[in-house]
Amino acid sequence: MIQLPTRSFVLGTLVFLFAAWALLFLRLLPLTQGFMGWPGPDMGLALILAWVLRRPDQLSAPVIVLAVLVEDVMLMRPLGLWTAIVLIGSEAARLREPRWRDQPFMVEWIGIGVLIGLMMLGYRVTQALFMLPVAALGQVILQYLATVAAYPVVIFLARWLIGLRRIRHGETGRTA
Repeated sequence: MIQLPTRSFVLGTLVFLFAAWALLFLRLLPLTQGFMGWPGPDMGLALILAWVLRRPDQLSAPVIVLAVLVEDVMLMRPLGLWTAIVLIGSEAARLREPRWRDQPFMVEWIGIGVLIGLMMLGYRVTQALFMLPVAALGQVILQYLATVAAYPVVIFLARWLIGLRRIRHGETGRTA
């Protein structure tokens, strides 16, 4: 028998999509005039990874694909490449969530930093392999550092504004 999605799943999915697309809207706003300096963090990626590690039961793979695919279209990136890499990275984080659940935040932050670095490296290597335009290495490194540095801020804001908290052992049917 087909099981209907729970209210928590539907509400969490809708809140995530709203937050992801609000971040995309802010990213598309022309806030600077002329010269673009330092690249900002990828707040959408940080939000996806924070949500997957905090509430893996609320964020399914098709929702991640939908959010990042819309971002690919709006930001004129190679269609589906970053989407596939984010999906693989978020599912890798989802698999590690039970192990990271009881660890201190620093362990999670280091793991996320390594994961984001591997995702950006994979994106860059794939772009070079298929002879797509590749961003300057310095800009990519600065965006990586900004994204990893912004991850704790995203965690704090998601908890404070949305109420996103880490799932407890008894709240899911999965084993730790």
